Amino acid sequence: MSARLPDDELFLARVCKGLGHPARIRILSHLMAEDGCVCGRIVEVMPLAQSTVSQHLKVLKESGLVRGEVEGPRTCYCVNRDTLTRFAPLIQGLLRAVPETEEA
Repeated sequence: MSARLPDDELFLARVCKGLGHPARIRILSHLMAEDGCVCGRIVEVMPLAQSTVSQHLKVLKESGLVRGEVEGPRTCYCVNRDTLTRFAPLIQGLLRAVPETEEA
């Protein structure tokens, strides 16, 4: 019988996976600054092909960091602030558990 991971650990791992690429961090930062965006606009500010940006947005949505709402022929993306609110104390708790190292 395998032990089941606590929900907070699964959530933290899912969000960290979403943050696991510099392009996704840049997209998330852009969405936070814009407080919402259309996919085409994201492509304008990223040095990546539209298909690559779409793939990164898919991962961000799967991780819960981004929400996408269909508005006619486009999808409007925004940051899921509920995810960030839950993520912040969990990552801070994880960092507090890491022992400080002495500098040489």
